[in-house]
Amino acid sequence: MGIALKCQENSCFPDIFHYFCQENSCFPDRLTIGRILESTQMASIKKYIKEDLKNRGGDIIFPEDYLHLGSPEAIHKALSRLTKEKELVRLAKGIYLRQVIDAIIGPIVPPIEEIAKAIAEKEHVVIRPTGAYAMNKLGISTQVPMKVVFLTDGQSRSIKIGRGRLTFKRVRPKLLGAKNELVYLAIQALEELGKQDEETQQQTFEKIRVALANVPREAILADAKYAPQRITKLLHYLVSVK
Repeated sequence: MGIALKCQENSCFPDIFHYFCQENSCFPDRLTIGRILESTQMASIKKYIKEDLKNRGGDIIFPEDYLHLGSPEAIHKALSRLTKEKELVRLAKGIYLRQVIDAIIGPIVPPIEEIAKAIAEKEHVVIRPTGAYAMNKLGISTQVPMKVVFLTDGQSRSIKIGRGRLTFKRVRPKLLGAKNELVYLAIQALEELGKQDEETQQQTFEKIRVALANVPREAILADAKYAPQRITKLLHYLVSVK
């Protein structure tokens, strides 16, 4: 379907714009000139981003990556257009994914931890796993939760990604201070004991002890000070029975 034309005397112009006419000539008004410039800028930005997608290393895209090209509104429109053209997938508000399609399984979405790390890097904040996801990383649980929670020194927020949910929970920086990753994960796993029945608690405690078997005693004690007091006591007990 073509663009509707509006004709006046000997001149025709697109009906979607506003023109003022004088004698036998018609000129776009300021609003129309602005729209034309904005449309031209958006097309230029979209072309740049499309080319950049072929060369960039990461798959996760943020509007802020391209603010040097133009206004936030123009960037948003360009990304929305690329999403409609299936060059990008909108994971959540302000988070896009470069479209990669596998011949067998279809669109490929990066692991949720990769998405979380990309967000943390963009916002210059610290994040560390907690809850069921921390237990999975420690090897205590084989189940990968659909709802993944990270502790952070940044803002608390929750983002729906596909069928899952990514949550950032703000805590005191001290709780993120453990240097040894296994000890940190053990602290988070010990926090989960209160949600389990007595038999499961004993099984989980033994798995944590095994997970820390090769961690030096000094490293465990050094990081114990970053845990809540009740967890610190449990870590000291674990060290005593190693």
